[in-house]
Amino acid sequence: MIEKAAQIIKSSRHTCAFTGAGISTESGIPPFRGKDGLWSKFDPIFLDINYFHRRPEESWKLIKQIFYDFFGKARPNPAHYALAELEKRGFVKTVITQNIDNLHQEAGSRRVIEFHGNSRFLVCEGCNEKILVSKEILNVIPPLCPKCGGVLKPDFVFFGEPIPSSASRDSFREAEISDVFLVVGTTGQIQPASSIPYLAKERGAKIIEVNIEPSAYTSTITDVFLRGKASELLQKLLLAVS
Repeated sequence: MIEKAAQIIKSSRHTCAFTGAGISTESGIPPFRGKDGLWSKFDPIFLDINYFHRRPEESWKLIKQIFYDFFGKARPNPAHYALAELEKRGFVKTVITQNIDNLHQEAGSRRVIEFHGNSRFLVCEGCNEKILVSKEILNVIPPLCPKCGGVLKPDFVFFGEPIPSSASRDSFREAEISDVFLVVGTTGQIQPASSIPYLAKERGAKIIEVNIEPSAYTSTITDVFLRGKASELLQKLLLAVS
């Protein structure tokens, strides 16, 4: 199946990788859903935009603990590096990620569409100033804008917020122009992101799926299913296309 997937990618004119939480679990970042997911331990209300506006200090206590004190220690794993190398060699044109951890960029991927934003940046609720997160900024909870004093919010999508228009537009455009979609580490359950591979399939793309377990895509649109750890399978795929 690795060889079959490699041949599909090698004959492709435009392959897009579409990644979810499963690609980052080997970096120590747990998924949000499932029996070991974050929502089994924390009430997701702290990431509701209306709750954040009402109680920013309460939201920020958990945001800092989870996304900066804990997730901030994560580093790219071999799956991230394999995708970056596939891009470097011209086999992958774009990565669309549902993740907010910045690990694709740290691994060297250059063309990354962040569907849900990026936790490394904060945006001011008052003046829209966008700044890089730092330990100094997070010394005060909630952190405040150095420009106007407004409350800073992580620059990723909260519950109740729309997907950034540019990320949505660019992602669905990739689905329209790609002839191969490499789906990695996603269950296919989170809308509207989960509809992107379906659109790619409708437009004629081959779907190669890499997942630990079958997903919503496996029995519906997947052409080649590679079951196992993303780090192992993407490294094998990289060798096979070389």
